[in-house]
Amino acid sequence: MEDYLQGCRAALQTTETEEVFVPVLNIKRSELPLRGDNVFFLQKIHIPESLLIFRDEIDLHALHQAGQLTLILVDHHVLPKSDAALEEAVAEVLDHRPIDQKHCPPCHVSVELVGSCATLVTERILQGAPEILDRQTAALLHGTIILDCVNMDLKVGKATLKDIEYVEKLEALFPDLPRRNDIFDSLQKAKFDVSGLTTEQMLRKDQKTISRQGTKVAISAIYMDLEVFLQRSGLIADLHALCQAHSYDALVAMTIFFNTHNEPVRQLAVFCPHAALRMTICGVLERSHSPSLKLTPAPSIHPNLQAYLQGNTQVSRKKLLPLLQEALSAYFDSMKIPSGQPETVGVSREQADKELDRAGNSLISGLSQDDEEPPLPPTPMNSLVDECPLDQGLPKFSAEVIFEKCSQISLSESTTASLSKK
Repeated sequence: MEDYLQGCRAALQTTETEEVFVPVLNIKRSELPLRGDNVFFLQKIHIPESLLIFRDEIDLHALHQAGQLTLILVDHHVLPKSDAALEEAVAEVLDHRPIDQKHCPPCHVSVELVGSCATLVTERILQGAPEILDRQTAALLHGTIILDCVNMDLKVGKATLKDIEYVEKLEALFPDLPRRNDIFDSLQKAKFDVSGLTTEQMLRKDQKTISRQGTKVAISAIYMDLEVFLQRSGLIADLHALCQAHSYDALVAMTIFFNTHNEPVRQLAVFCPHAALRMTICGVLERSHSPSLKLTPAPSIHPNLQAYLQGNTQVSRKKLLPLLQEALSAYFDSMKIPSGQPETVGVSREQADKELDRAGNSLISGLSQDDEEPPLPPTPMNSLVDECPLDQGLPKFSAEVIFEKCSQISLSESTTASLSKK
């Protein structure tokens, strides 16, 4: 649900030098149906889809060239190369992940490692402009934090004290907000509903991509039992087709579901036709101690696919990403491939074993065994970075159209407020 709060807020200068703040959803409009929790929640709090502005509907570059654009990045801070020219328009960053100093825009950056970026948005509103917080906005923030932090369950390890603090403040200001269990259960059910989706849609529904020297690894979150996923008809052919269509060299899927005791269960699957790369990735994940994934190999349906049961359920995909980045680095270090040179083809099993040992040792030696988690490497690619579905050309969307939508939003809010008073 955080996608509604993600992306950017564009401050558009009108001819009267007024500013209009517009929330831009950082997905294409056609991808909204894949976000079941977003669709459900927006409907629940009466925000019509017709009032939303999506990334593929607004030409930020044209607005910037016209001197009518200021950007505030929310829940990310790395722009893709195609948006490099927009960096000078970024006035502020509000994020909850480690900062990549090499790619972060040179502006005011506000970062705190909380469970939900919506917590930081709530804090900003309450400290700076509490008068704009109505019940509709409070419900959106409240539900998002609860979903991101797995119903504030401290055993899961997502919620911080600040997340809990601002959920409680929202509940104190709006006592009629839904009960935590009710909103979490309904949003989780909507988020985990993948019925009717193709294998590609399931994998693209919640996917991030990292790359190094032209080698790309996609990481997908799948909301179902891995055993059920692996039994899908034509799965291997679908995985091959997806990797070929998007030039992925490896695909890592982290499945997430809740058992009968409402406890999270995580599983991993690594699909990679390149033996040396697959063995390096698997070796790094198996040998990692900070954090330890406590992996148990599961029966595999294909030589190119390795499946695992993940004993440490507190290791989320966000914590897995740095390990995969290190695995790519270790892979290229072991292969001794100069930057920009093609990968060596035809690696023997003996060579691959040696490469795996070197890669695993190079990673483990860099981790502190005394720390619960090692210092994180540069932030991995996220929702607004290279190789993501949004890194494409954008259609024209004039400022006039945006102003019209803003007028519709204002009218809708006024109508909602009037109905609430009645």
